Amino acid sequence: MAFLDESGVEANRDMVLLAIWELRGDWKLAFLGFKWGEKRKCCDEEACSLMVWVLGSHRKFSTAWCLIRDLNQALMDTRRAMLIMIDRPKNYLKRLLLSAYDIIYASANHPSKAIKTFQIMEKFRLSPDQEAFHVLLNALCKNGNMEEAEEFMLVSKKFFPLEVEGFNIVLDGWCNISVDVYQAKRVWREMSKYCITPDATSYTHMISCYSKVGILFDSLRLYDEMKKRDWVPGLKVYNSLIYVLTRENCYKEALKVLDKGKEMGLQPDAATYNSMIGPLCESKKLEEARQILSAMINDNLSPTVETYHAFLQSADSTGTLEVLDRMKKANLGPNGNTFLIILEKFFILEQPQKALEIWNEMKNHGVVPESTHYTVMVKGLAICGLFTKAKELLAEMTSNGFSEDPKLKKLLKKPIGGSVKGKRRVRQLKQAKRINLKQDRIAKRQLSFLKFPSLEIPVLKAKQALNRCAIFATCAE
Repeated sequence: MAFLDESGVEANRDMVLLAIWELRGDWKLAFLGFKWGEKRKCCDEEACSLMVWVLGSHRKFSTAWCLIRDLNQALMDTRRAMLIMIDRPKNYLKRLLLSAYDIIYASANHPSKAIKTFQIMEKFRLSPDQEAFHVLLNALCKNGNMEEAEEFMLVSKKFFPLEVEGFNIVLDGWCNISVDVYQAKRVWREMSKYCITPDATSYTHMISCYSKVGILFDSLRLYDEMKKRDWVPGLKVYNSLIYVLTRENCYKEALKVLDKGKEMGLQPDAATYNSMIGPLCESKKLEEARQILSAMINDNLSPTVETYHAFLQSADSTGTLEVLDRMKKANLGPNGNTFLIILEKFFILEQPQKALEIWNEMKNHGVVPESTHYTVMVKGLAICGLFTKAKELLAEMTSNGFSEDPKLKKLLKKPIGGSVKGKRRVRQLKQAKRINLKQDRIAKRQLSFLKFPSLEIPVLKAKQALNRCAIFATCAE
């Protein structure tokens, strides 16, 4: 501090904010810059909120709370800092730029602490309002704590009457965070129980959930119901329908929905085309996928990371390297997730040598292996019988500071894939897993039709069903 005082640098508000932001990786230095600005009376509520965010990011919650108390004693507005302690840190910069009122830091994976923060706002002469309530629900659901969010919403209904916005936040968590269709249906029924009428956002979340798990009929049924209730489907709804139709081998019908969206004045985005490219690549329909990619480029939309990842799923070794080069030229990576996709793909195809080639290729693209990469490699090599190389990578993993997984050591002690018999057993297990997954998928679809036994729609023959289905007639006309 004395060095800063003697430096002759004139402190101002913007300089203090910049110093805290640039030093955010070291909370002690950032806090020193904050105290220096405070001494020069250059710290306003925004600087204090930013400092609280830095402290929270480093899990220095006690120091953050001390700073909030100092703010309160100085009769400064502590509302922003309190919301920071509720919501997540990664959104701070975005919200700081968008709003002078809402900044965020979340007690990630600490739902009870986030709720407690909300409850003690009154001690700082702040009345928790609907906005702060929704910030809390959002923070809980984004971290996968939908049950806690729903419970808190229900027990707080005397202070915050139940409304569709709160249910939508919980519904979004089940539909798009955990993709749990059973829980999503339950929340949908709960809304009816409390006399809450679903709005356009509610339908959008449910259609998204049904599409992600491949339930075509219910996706189209809710789309039709949504229009009958005079809710205008947005682009997200059309993207969901395009995805589920393409996934269920209704490519032509998906193109009709794409055209329908354009007729409604909705401009397709990258997610729209990715909704078709992903399922097409997954089902090895590369020609159709390339046609959609061309249409995407013709609409002046650039391929995204998700676009390239979709093509990587079905590319051979040569094609994989070509996709990686294109990603690099487009400044879209490749990143760690890209190589995880490739490594897992080659091990599923029982091509460990290709996986080793890609492992070496990672360094050429400047991607540093993480714990998940080592785990995939060691496990895959061991299953394919390459124990020596697997042990080398396990040793490299521990030498790089990653904790050793006991399951990997156990796997290396028991050669399950080293012999011909072992490899045959691995293939049998994979085949059985694929069959079980397929049966589960069929069962889920059939269960979704139990409410409508009179319709007798042959789910597995999606194209024939769509031709007879009045719901799709309204969608495609």
